Amino acid sequence: MTASRLTLPLWNERYAAPLAPTSAAEMRARGWDYVDVVFISGDAYVDHPSFAAAILTRVLEQAGFRVAVLSQPNWQSCEPWRQFGKPRLFFGISAGNMDSLINHYTANKKVRNDDAYSPGGRIGLRPDRATLPYCHRAREAFPGVPIIAGGVEASLRRLAHYDYWSDTVRRSILLDSKADLVVFGMGEKTIVDIARRLAAGETVKDLRDLRGLAYVLGAKESESIQASQYSQARSASDGLSTLSQPPQARSASDGRSEIRPSLALRACDLVMLPSFEQVKSDKLAFVEATRLIHINTNPLNAKTLVQFHERQAVVVNPPALPLTEAEMDRVYDLPYTRRPHPSYTEPIPAYEMIKDSVTIMRGCFGGCTFCSITAHQGRIIQSRSQESIMQEVRKLADDPEFAGVISDIGGPTANMYQMRCTRPEVEAKCKRLSCVHPTVCKLLGTDHGPLVELMRRARTEPGIRKVLVASGIRMDLAQLSPEYLRELAEHHVGGHLKVAPEHTDPHVLSLMKKPENDNFETFARAFRKASQQAGKPKQYLVPYYIASHPGSDLHAMIDLAVFLKRNGYRPDQVQDFIPAPFDIATCMYYTGIDPFTKQEVYIAKGLRDRKMQRALMQFFKPENYFEVRKALEEAGRSDLIGSGCDCLIPANPPKEAIEARRHRANDTDHYHTVANPAKGEKPGERGAILPKPAGYRPGRKTQQRRQGKKRNSN
Repeated sequence: MTASRLTLPLWNERYAAPLAPTSAAEMRARGWDYVDVVFISGDAYVDHPSFAAAILTRVLEQAGFRVAVLSQPNWQSCEPWRQFGKPRLFFGISAGNMDSLINHYTANKKVRNDDAYSPGGRIGLRPDRATLPYCHRAREAFPGVPIIAGGVEASLRRLAHYDYWSDTVRRSILLDSKADLVVFGMGEKTIVDIARRLAAGETVKDLRDLRGLAYVLGAKESESIQASQYSQARSASDGLSTLSQPPQARSASDGRSEIRPSLALRACDLVMLPSFEQVKSDKLAFVEATRLIHINTNPLNAKTLVQFHERQAVVVNPPALPLTEAEMDRVYDLPYTRRPHPSYTEPIPAYEMIKDSVTIMRGCFGGCTFCSITAHQGRIIQSRSQESIMQEVRKLADDPEFAGVISDIGGPTANMYQMRCTRPEVEAKCKRLSCVHPTVCKLLGTDHGPLVELMRRARTEPGIRKVLVASGIRMDLAQLSPEYLRELAEHHVGGHLKVAPEHTDPHVLSLMKKPENDNFETFARAFRKASQQAGKPKQYLVPYYIASHPGSDLHAMIDLAVFLKRNGYRPDQVQDFIPAPFDIATCMYYTGIDPFTKQEVYIAKGLRDRKMQRALMQFFKPENYFEVRKALEEAGRSDLIGSGCDCLIPANPPKEAIEARRHRANDTDHYHTVANPAKGEKPGERGAILPKPAGYRPGRKTQQRRQGKKRNSN
């Protein structure tokens, strides 16, 4: 990153508004003596619409509120939380664009080498489970100020969930963080509503009727839900469908204040989930809770979810309604600088990757069981207008440092722009988790015409040399439009195109809610033909696959490896399955059961098994030779060892394989360690490398005992 892209005045002053203050000095420079909202983020502060902190600060500013940003604060003290003074309305807390534990650790629970959302890619600038200490420090700094948690980490942990890193079922993040509310999903509308109503004098309890909110009821309030459920059961036996008295209002005659616990706490509008104690002790209860949660994710028909944690009820209101096209335009037309804060002197890898990209839509109706996009952004596609998108393209073209190449024009999936159910009355009732699995729904609008028109307009705009599609595309949809495929191959592929077939085994693909492998093969042929017709025969596909997904055993991975060899694919990167909170595949991983079919599912849980599956996907690398051989022999597939056409490895280990094994045996420095600010260490990566660093594994008692022995010996 060049220094000029981090300096003020901005190149786009006529488009951009000043950044939110990140220090007391910047706040005073704005002429402010207070702020309404302090937004705390685990990411570096980048004022680009691909970063949640930027969107939320801009929509609050647009609504007339003063917002300060506290980015990656030192969490060992609450002093950073106090620098702006007491916020008039609330603290907004987010761990960042990613779950902090996925950000920190690999699938094997080793510390990652870098953090894409931190300056210089440095690790250790945010704590594990960042939402928790951030909320605790906010409470410590100013008791009584409302704390609103949000972001991916809080959203996906709003109810009892399986935590891969501690291998336990943890309770709702609301209880551990002590946040007043959790805003789940994409929270622009909800956060502005919260600010306006708090500014009007309402309390946090008054906000419980908002969509997209989760909150905890006190023990006495929770009793009203239990009573209403009992009353409903009795009423149902009398042929009644509703309660005679709503549980949300406690009579004023008892001398206590009225309580409004929820959006609609009529018993007929509630779905009672198995309690935390039940899902923690009984995997079948966890399976049922997962099923109920996911069939209530469509905001058009979802019910309020209630899950008891001992005597307290965690209430999750229906998701916020999807943004209209006009609302999407207003969000993305706000005056972003599209720059990191000027205080950063090091490049921020995530920003470098997306700085010249344009988001055209959000949401995904694919419903992949291992993916959190549908759970967070929703399955209803929300698209911007072409004029709004073209306005952003023109802003990019005006940047004197812009090289003329838009790095990506897309979203979670590049070719779902303006696609939606063609029958709104059916969409309002539908509880199908995927619009494209097992087959593409006949009611789904799959017209690529608006997207093709947009791509043509963008690439012919003055100052634009090329518009690339770097987001993954949905292959089954793309094949429905030969025109889109031709346009893509001829104008929008920068040498290679990323696609995600994920696996070749039919059973595994079914568990993923992905199309069968034949779909990928037919797409590959169609793309190759389109590239040749465009005069670009060297363009190729980069397929992404997942190792160790539920259902995937050694035999399935060996078949995948043989397929890769036959087709000449050599993946540079291997994606290991990580059980993220809330996902359906995570339920399978933890319980060994598919929550919708109740069938048992094979799970590769052991590190040895996972290492072999990973090695099989890169069988061609000499350093994987011995792992691949072990896997083939264990699976009874020694026929794939030798010099045959389908053989994955030679009969004798190559010299490089022996050298790699010797190097690994002697290598003691291949894991980073992260400082512990609670012990007075400066946040970030430790400078000194321990003799035998194994990386930090949350909850690992043996590591704690080992460190204790070292201290005693000193």
